Amino acid sequence: MGGVGKTQLAAEYARMAWERGLKPGGVDVLVWISAGSREAIVAAYAQAGAELCGADPGDADQAARAFLAWLQPKPGARPCRWLVVLDDVTDPAHLRGLWPPASPLGRVLVTTRRRDAALTGRGRVVSVGVFTEAEAVAYLTQALSAFGRSEPDGQLAALARDLGFLPLALSQAAAYLTDTLLSCAGYRALLAGRKGKLADLVPADGALPDDQRATVAATWALSIEHADTLRPAGLARPMLHLTALLDPNGIPATVLTSQPALTYLTENRTPTNTGTPAGTGTPTDTSTPTGTGTSHLPGRVTAEDATLALRALHRLSLIDHAPATPHIAVRVHQLIQRATRDTLTPTGHDHLARTAADALTDAWPGIERDTGLAGALRANAAALTRAAEDALYRPNAHPVLFRTGRSLGEAGQVTAALTHFHHMAQATHHHLGPDHPDTLTTRHNLAYWRGRAGDVAGAAAAFGELLADRVRVLGPDHPDTLTTRDNLAWWQGEAGDVAGAVAAFEELLADRVRVLGPDHSDTLTTRDNLAWWQGEATVDESTDP
Repeated sequence: MGGVGKTQLAAEYARMAWERGLKPGGVDVLVWISAGSREAIVAAYAQAGAELCGADPGDADQAARAFLAWLQPKPGARPCRWLVVLDDVTDPAHLRGLWPPASPLGRVLVTTRRRDAALTGRGRVVSVGVFTEAEAVAYLTQALSAFGRSEPDGQLAALARDLGFLPLALSQAAAYLTDTLLSCAGYRALLAGRKGKLADLVPADGALPDDQRATVAATWALSIEHADTLRPAGLARPMLHLTALLDPNGIPATVLTSQPALTYLTENRTPTNTGTPAGTGTPTDTSTPTGTGTSHLPGRVTAEDATLALRALHRLSLIDHAPATPHIAVRVHQLIQRATRDTLTPTGHDHLARTAADALTDAWPGIERDTGLAGALRANAAALTRAAEDALYRPNAHPVLFRTGRSLGEAGQVTAALTHFHHMAQATHHHLGPDHPDTLTTRHNLAYWRGRAGDVAGAAAAFGELLADRVRVLGPDHPDTLTTRDNLAWWQGEAGDVAGAVAAFEELLADRVRVLGPDHSDTLTTRDNLAWWQGEATVDESTDP
């Protein structure tokens, strides 16, 4: 992806080849081309044609053809070893008819973010990833020491992890630390803050180190624009928005193709001008006048469209899409997520957070038979909460919060479920108030998992306190009040008061028959619980001396 240092690696390779000269692996002619557009490639070829074979620079197309012909080996001519570097190819279509010829004397090196078959099928592919932790720490140490700065290795390692080991981010962070005299710990605190933007934590454009052309926050902007032109046009950007709030280490495919996700993509499709999107060769299908131009406004987005949007992002190296591992089908670098979130308005951010929560809820099976999927969904819910917790409590506590806690408990992680609902109880009290139904429901869950964690007396006491509040807020005959009475009776029995449990279930049964009727499922549940504790009471009596 952008920022891993592809250009630097290509430059080092070219420099080594040039310096070897007549030695094996050396070259006689080196041509470096910034290949961001077809026009730039033709212009560079034309210049090479003028310098190497006397072509007319006034006719760029003819001069470019002359250069490509010059690269072909000629019978009887002195062998000339050459290397052509095409740096930062943004579209395979830009090279149509412009590829240097295959030659035993020549090599072509391409750097690109694209993963299209039109490029990868041309030769050997070398995937360039981020630094390892050791490499990142070594780089930061060297970059800071050049200016007389030093930081503890532990802080440097933590900063490297915060920046996802991305070389460009590490370089600009080191420059920022040097310019501002900020400590590594102080920088990490700013980076973790939700209010500041990534663009504010790197040097300004004119002060970037190593002649860099873009800040880390702007590095992927062009790639996103390109991805949005790939079919289905206009879906890559909103799809990247959805991934920006979820787990960078793996998002289930079913989340990003769920109905809430498809609705979001439909409503937030990026308008695209009519004509031919770059590299597709096919005009857009429909258009509707909007303002100063025409926009492509197709119908509802399908799951197939959503998958193609993921493939478009993958082709531009903005995400990694691996359909063969559906539970962690999509991975995205954490700084791409951060830069994407920074482009959202506060309202758009909150709407996106609720949409992502809706998508997780929609993809969450009622019965968790697949533990791998359940674990991935919990990890994504946790990532969403870290990125946008406040939004999940406006206007109420989102169901995904309750589903996450229940999933933890059902997976046997009872202590984690208890911790989850304890935090959620504090959050609902803060955001919604003590008498909000979601606050009371959270307290119910907290009391239940307290009992499941082994504190049966504490669970009974908590349900007793909750019952008083539910009677006050909801009334004695509200279904939630009756449910609390059912749980209170059960945990009374678990705490050793078997006779009290039997009496409480007898009273509750009469009220449930009166309020809900004899055949309601809750009434039948109470009859079942009453029978259980009557049996327990009989066992206790039979064992008395």
